[in-house]
Amino acid sequence: MGARRILVLGLALVLSASACDRTSEPPPDLDRDDAVTIASFNFPESVLLAEIYAQALEAADVRVKRETALGTRELVMPALVQGLVEFVPEYAGSALLFFEGPGSASADHDANHQALASELNGFGVTTLDASPAEDQNGFAVTSETASRFGLQTLSDLAHVADRLTFGGPPECVRRPSCLPGLESTYGIHFGDEVSTLDSGGPRTVAALAQGTIDVALLFTSDGAIELNNFVVLQDDLGLQPAENVTPVVRKGVLERFPGLAGVANAVSALLTTDALRSMNAEVASGAQPRTIAAGWLERNGLGGT
Repeated sequence: MGARRILVLGLALVLSASACDRTSEPPPDLDRDDAVTIASFNFPESVLLAEIYAQALEAADVRVKRETALGTRELVMPALVQGLVEFVPEYAGSALLFFEGPGSASADHDANHQALASELNGFGVTTLDASPAEDQNGFAVTSETASRFGLQTLSDLAHVADRLTFGGPPECVRRPSCLPGLESTYGIHFGDEVSTLDSGGPRTVAALAQGTIDVALLFTSDGAIELNNFVVLQDDLGLQPAENVTPVVRKGVLERFPGLAGVANAVSALLTTDALRSMNAEVASGAQPRTIAAGWLERNGLGGT
């Protein structure tokens, strides 16, 4: 692990304890060099998205540093606010919930984007254009479990959850769109202790496929859902907010690289949920994010020459 990455992780851990406290003015950017530091969360799709934007910027002659799979939002967002990283492909609803808490995000894409832009403005961060691509939390079961218990919706799950086991990332126990939301919105209480796994990654997919857990938190654009014939239960009471992929960027970066916003917005305009799901399936099949990103950018006329 490089020295910069250790610095980012160490400071972000300290800063996350105060969850972006507004009472202290954010310090100036710590990285005023000739590169944009792009970070991602610690799950495969986020790494892929960071790679897509990174390669698009590199094709436009913008130098990029990568801090991929850096950690959870509780680490990455404080790092962005403090200028330790400078560009993060975010998910609008979850980002808004992180900063503003329960009830702040909705299923309205435009409202979420405007509210997030307003919220981040005071931190020296701005939002670029939202992508049509959307990825929400999804609660998945195997086709066998769905058939056995007659599960189609999360309301159906509420009637049998006490007989089932749940697996998801450690932050799921406190995120309002995960276990707390399942309890408050649907009355879902799982019977056994929650299994702590990764964030919609290979450990979670394997645990669900092998029957170690009965219900898993996956992401609705995850290609592993189709590959394994999993069933994503319908969010019939609207727990999940709109989650359009939305790059969030330090304002100072836009001043240093005037063409950056145009490049990133061009990527976002072409990024669809179907395209994201297809690329995620490639990741699940073992392809490397850099290769997948390069192929998608080339097909869409955004790659290097």
